[in-house]
Amino acid sequence: MGGLRPGSRADYETRRCFLPALPPLTRYNGGVPFRIRQFQKADFETLWRIDQACFEPQLAYSRPEMAFYIRRPGSFTLVAEGGEGNGGAPAAIPGCGILGFIVAEARRARGHIITIDVVADARRSGVGSALLQTAEEQLLRAGAVAVALETPVNNEPAIRFYKQKGYFVEKTVAGYYSNQLDALVMTKELARAPIGT
Repeated sequence: MGGLRPGSRADYETRRCFLPALPPLTRYNGGVPFRIRQFQKADFETLWRIDQACFEPQLAYSRPEMAFYIRRPGSFTLVAEGGEGNGGAPAAIPGCGILGFIVAEARRARGHIITIDVVADARRSGVGSALLQTAEEQLLRAGAVAVALETPVNNEPAIRFYKQKGYFVEKTVAGYYSNQLDALVMTKELARAPIGT
């Protein structure tokens, strides 16, 4: 995945989002068995370690930053967890079945993906796609009609991934990451199902 970092720390009027019950275990595109569930407090240290492994030091969150975004009003965190015994699933963090996570928030009619992180061995197995799709669905239920995210201009795999998921480059923000690295702001319109479906 790529570095997805929030654009502003200003407070926004938001709504609390709730994730409905999800199936206990899925296979995305017939591949790796995993399930997506809501964040639990006991996950925090593992998620922080995954973030440290996924991003360079100037992009990775500190513990206080990550805690801030996870607890921010209107935000939610989803965790992808490998199946029992990982049944051939990619290696997760040792001693834990977590394969990745996403932090997102609803800001009025616009959602925001704060970060999406997938352990290296689980990339290209559908985990990131499933996390992103589930977050988009939750944002849509919360009233968002569009979603935005940021990624470093040099993170070509992430840019390709987001474009494949329907995101387009809205603008470039100079010096977004530690005043050193520019970011692309990418946006997607969220599709609503026709009435009666």
